[in-house]
Amino acid sequence: MGGDRDHLPAGPLIMAEVINLRAARKARDRKEKAAIAAQNRALHGLSKAERQRRQAEAERAARLLDGAKREEP
Repeated sequence: MGGDRDHLPAGPLIMAEVINLRAARKARDRKEKAAIAAQNRALHGLSKAERQRRQAEAERAARLLDGAKREEP
């Protein structure tokens, strides 16, 4: 009938790359967390200039409000 090697390809055999499954899982998890962090930064993050601008506006509004207060006798 047939030999034992009838099911193997005719060309040279190529070895598969050996990987550490634990390291592969950790790398996959880090990649997923990085993607989620990037989405959160896009949704909620502000640049330093934007934070400074908002803080300056809040301080200006507070000064304007304090200046408009009436003192009661």
